[in-house]
Amino acid sequence: MSQLLEAAAGVANACEPIPGVVTGGQPTLAHLAALKRAGCEVILDIREPMEPQPFRAAAVAAAGLEYINIPVSHGPLDDATFDRVRRTVRELAGHKRCFFYCASGNRVGVTLLPYLMLDQGMSEDDAVTEAMRIGMRNAGLMQEALEYVRRQAL
Repeated sequence: MSQLLEAAAGVANACEPIPGVVTGGQPTLAHLAALKRAGCEVILDIREPMEPQPFRAAAVAAAGLEYINIPVSHGPLDDATFDRVRRTVRELAGHKRCFFYCASGNRVGVTLLPYLMLDQGMSEDDAVTEAMRIGMRNAGLMQEALEYVRRQAL
């Protein structure tokens, strides 16, 4: 288990599907401090701005972490949203240690599904299994992600 993943202990669905990219549900302020100590550099938040959170972007900056927000709704999702998440994950993976979260991990799993298939070359079955491990639970959003993958693969 990496130090980064250890720092996310107690976060719902915490896992490290990509080396240096830990995913999960909503962290606390204490998690931010622990993540920083573990070498985390970026917090990637895909919650919508109106969702209740225990902290805001200023608290992330105060913890010494870069903050990126890509609002991802509970559906429907458009290609631009999947594109932006994929591009951001490609920029971070292997370059900056990151904690990537939503409320529960569901939307993180959904938005990582295309990255796993298109950028990491996983089969659909393996990518779906991994996205479910990350926290994906919404079958409708999963279908949107898979349809996005099919459109991109044309």
